[in-house]
Amino acid sequence: MSKYKLFLLRHGEGAWNKENRFCSWVDQKLSEDGVKEAQECGRLLKEQGYKFDMVFTSILSRSIQTAWLVLEAMGQEWVPVVKSWRLNERHYGALIGLNRAEMALNHGEEQVKLWRRSYDVTPPPIDESHPYFLEIYNDRRYTTCDLPKENLPRAESLKEVLDRLLPYWNSTVVPEIQRGRTVLISAHGNSCRALLKHLEGISDDDIVSVTLPTGIPVLLELDENLRPVKPRQLLGDQEKIQAAIKKVEDQGKNRG
Repeated sequence: MSKYKLFLLRHGEGAWNKENRFCSWVDQKLSEDGVKEAQECGRLLKEQGYKFDMVFTSILSRSIQTAWLVLEAMGQEWVPVVKSWRLNERHYGALIGLNRAEMALNHGEEQVKLWRRSYDVTPPPIDESHPYFLEIYNDRRYTTCDLPKENLPRAESLKEVLDRLLPYWNSTVVPEIQRGRTVLISAHGNSCRALLKHLEGISDDDIVSVTLPTGIPVLLELDENLRPVKPRQLLGDQEKIQAAIKKVEDQGKNRG
């Protein structure tokens, strides 16, 4: 029996998604298409009659902006939004800012796929010589975390994303769901994939092929132990969803 409904959402397209670059912890706003994706997502959820009691986001603007636009389109702007770095995108370390297709040319598609999609491979860490190091670590938002700034990640595998996300999920999100609240998590491709891996018990090998398109809500129906009672549902026009998944999968390919 389905007892709880949980919605996961990968934020709408950001400026760097469009340019096919690793955005990660660099703070980017949504692109024009990303704004439209979030608004369409909100309209769809409203048409289907869903109502949220609580929204969780990362502390990156594109995740927060997506949540705002969804709630606005639903006429539910008053719903509380709670933010945590623990829902941030995966930290891509020294790869931040690089173009995926160029990297496929330089390092080979297999290496890029390994960095992007494998479960426990950590990319090379970011250091102070990196052009985005100061922009990330001097940002005031990282003084508000539950870890000292020097202990925040410098690079992460998907496994490490799940390791930092799970304590927050268990301590903060789960109690809300168990109170019977309908929760939306408006986060990122990898923080949503990490959570799906945990909830659905996806193997280390199989998580590699799980792709979430931007701006498409994922509905999970959970039992009283927060285990899925049926396969996840990607809501919306299924043809459009398949095309969006293919677009994400093609990002790491050498287009030369």
